[in-house]
Amino acid sequence: MAPKKAKRRQQAEGGGSSNVFSMFEQSQIQEYKEAFTIIDQNRDGIISKEDLRDVLASMGQLNVKNEELEAMVKEASGPINFTVFLTMFGEKLKGADPEDVIVSAFKVLDPEGTGAIKKQFLEELLTTQCDRFSAEEMKNLWAAFPPDVAGNVDYKNICYVITHGEEKEE
Repeated sequence: MAPKKAKRRQQAEGGGSSNVFSMFEQSQIQEYKEAFTIIDQNRDGIISKEDLRDVLASMGQLNVKNEELEAMVKEASGPINFTVFLTMFGEKLKGADPEDVIVSAFKVLDPEGTGAIKKQFLEELLTTQCDRFSAEEMKNLWAAFPPDVAGNVDYKNICYVITHGEEKEE
């Protein structure tokens, strides 16, 4: 194998030992691997600007600027192989508290223990206290976690997404 190709293959396979895999459950690693495989459009084991452009185009975002793609790729310290991809997610999630801690914080707002709180109440708290949410952030929150017909928000689902990155399968 040519030296350049060998180096690229080593980078694609992980390039060295890392304990990043110990940060996640096996099922989470599998989900991230599936996501990585979808994003790595040319299947060379490295996520490139072209891969990002292709996957974004497949999701309907056709006019992504080169600068935006470069900024995404530059978030990594080098080529984005699976280990680097996983490390990037680990770093993003590192600041998040464990799921049970976040659920406990919401339970303070749910004295009856229903697992839900009123949308209006949550919106008032998030827009008037501490690090206040903007109107745009509230719009994004409700788009991601729409309340039920009675105006209740399932906070356990929000907690799960914060700590795992996607909704539980019902």
